[in-house]
Amino acid sequence: MLQRYFELDRHGTSVRTEIVAGVTTFMTMAYIIFVNPQILADAGMDRGAVFVATCLSAALASAFMGLYANYPIALAPGMGLNAYFTYGVVKGLGHSWETALGAVFLSGILFLAVSLTRIREWVIDSIPLSLKLAIAAGIGMEGAPASSW
Repeated sequence: MLQRYFELDRHGTSVRTEIVAGVTTFMTMAYIIFVNPQILADAGMDRGAVFVATCLSAALASAFMGLYANYPIALAPGMGLNAYFTYGVVKGLGHSWETALGAVFLSGILFLAVSLTRIREWVIDSIPLSLKLAIAAGIGMEGAPASSW
């Protein structure tokens, strides 16, 4: 059943390989379960509620990617954005976490509207190819130590 649904033979993999990859990915991402609640608790949010939300959002999003999209990508909350939310917006600018979360909600609605309309295509098409390549290179170098540049 798994072979047929996920087309494992066509992708050159096996059930065992995929299980090992899944466990490895989980172990790599498991720190988020503990770090994310700590960061958002620093903003004043309930640590237990954030712990549950972190686990549920990562599990549901990753399951959706694997079972519905048939794409082997794990998804979880972005730690950089959560750190910016807490230390930049809440603590740095002095907004309450409720207000900051409202802004996140509104930006999500705006992002959805842009994604569902031709605006997304217009924005992407307006970026010159050289800038697109530079952005991709910059993102790739973000994790590299400066001494390797």
